[in-house]
Amino acid sequence: MCGIAGYIGKKNAAELLLKSIKNLEYRGYDSVGMVTLSEGKISMKKGRGKVSEVDSKVDFSSLPGTMGIAHTRWATHGKPSERNAHPHISASGKIAIVHNGIIENYLELKESLQEYEFKSETDSEILAHLIDKHYSGNLKDAVLKAIAQLNGTYAICVMHQDSRELVVARNGSPLALGIGEGENFIGSDVSAFVEHTKKVIYLEDFQVASIKENSVEIYDGKGNPVSMETKTIDWDVEKAQKQGYKHFMLKEIHEQPQVVRDSISIEIPELEKPRKIFIVACGTAGYAGLTGKYLLEKYTRIPVEVVYASEFRYSDPIICPGDLFIAISQSGETADTLAALRLAKEKGAKTLGIINVQESTIAREAGTVIYTRAGPEIGVASTKAFISQLVVLYKLAEKLSGTEISLTSIPDKIQGILNQEGKIQEIAKKYFRVYNFLYIGRNFNFPIALEGALKLKEISYIHAEGYASGEMKHGPIALVSDEVPTVAIAPRDSVYPKMVSNMQEIKARNGKVISVATEGDSEIPEHSTDTLYIPETREELYPLLTVIPLQLLAYYIADMRECDVDKPRNLAKSVTVE
Repeated sequence: MCGIAGYIGKKNAAELLLKSIKNLEYRGYDSVGMVTLSEGKISMKKGRGKVSEVDSKVDFSSLPGTMGIAHTRWATHGKPSERNAHPHISASGKIAIVHNGIIENYLELKESLQEYEFKSETDSEILAHLIDKHYSGNLKDAVLKAIAQLNGTYAICVMHQDSRELVVARNGSPLALGIGEGENFIGSDVSAFVEHTKKVIYLEDFQVASIKENSVEIYDGKGNPVSMETKTIDWDVEKAQKQGYKHFMLKEIHEQPQVVRDSISIEIPELEKPRKIFIVACGTAGYAGLTGKYLLEKYTRIPVEVVYASEFRYSDPIICPGDLFIAISQSGETADTLAALRLAKEKGAKTLGIINVQESTIAREAGTVIYTRAGPEIGVASTKAFISQLVVLYKLAEKLSGTEISLTSIPDKIQGILNQEGKIQEIAKKYFRVYNFLYIGRNFNFPIALEGALKLKEISYIHAEGYASGEMKHGPIALVSDEVPTVAIAPRDSVYPKMVSNMQEIKARNGKVISVATEGDSEIPEHSTDTLYIPETREELYPLLTVIPLQLLAYYIADMRECDVDKPRNLAKSVTVE
């Protein structure tokens, strides 16, 4: 969740680290801090708030030195505050650490460190004191001894005032090393340093690295040297810039026609037809997976089970050799999805990852991987990654069934919806002060109702719930009033008459209805307060279109409420802890 950055070289560390944590801020923005080393002295500045807010108060760039570490936090242990912000410094004042993850046995470890004074409420501070306790002149050895005592997940970066090196270690939380000329970089992901180098080493679980200006040495958890391949990443910094859009999210919504064009050309590997398919994911990726269930069962007649990754391994799943386990994750680092993948492998299932980030942990551990082509997605609320995941699932259904599913018309149809942006803005103006929303859909569009509701609550903080339309009479219709609008996804498909009936029931109870309807439909407006139109397509392709107006509606409502669209409160882009 949190963002870690480190630098050692000949340049001003603070200036480089400040840019790095700004690039990593989508991983967490409760608090931020930085430590540098100059003339044998550690200097630190930190505070509560986003990077720019804290920097305006403390001026990070004034920290001296050519070596340092920095952190932007998503709070787990301890509320967001200056004292809980990273880095944490040992009681001796000589060791500084930044940490991403959760130390599960922190209370036990804290009990063993009673001689140290603790200044924060975090589990992370324990690491500073534990490493200090083990330090006897070799920082790497001290880190190895400390992590041997840890239960939980961690990515850590450590520095000592008497040692011109950075030592890092990981288990369950991602960490990448950027290899430069006379300088080296550290980041939770490559966005921390991609503008300086595209040569990357991805650290594996239980590995430790000693990083100096001109060398990187990597060890396993027992201190044995290991060799690692340096990879060259294909990551364009320009693609991650806003390019004139007010927010990254709006830019990423508008990139979707090209994302679909790029994703249509993805090659699906040969796969043996499975007995059963499990799709496991979290959040938006989970709703892509639920759409995939409808597609795969329609085309392949193979039973598909969709499970929240956070529930999968605790349910003692009945998964057998011959089953196909599909893990969907934008980041490829989602902790619950990774744990579920490992359990599926233990049970002998074939595993497939649908991932957006190359060389991420899930991509490396899955038996087969299909990379989506969304490109860098910076907005915390996923949009273009979702639609790329959908395209891969359509192509997977095509591959396993031997049936052609043509998507070639979809990009232009999406562009047509984006061209109606002004109409969507006008509707947003009518509803942005509302406190509750309902979203309803049937069949292929039920998952889109769930996704539409999620987008709205993620970025606008409006309470919104998605339902299968047929469930309205079983409870949710009690919420309908003129103060609770319903978004009804009602294209002309096989369940169209049923959707019309649901809309009539809502209107009869004085409920406002915002409908998503097929162009040319003259009946839907009779049952709607407002109508958004999408082009006509085949029934199973509608999710690729119906999601677009819902993304824009959520975006404009959130923007009108003056919410931080790209960095919604309490959320982070990559969820690397349970």
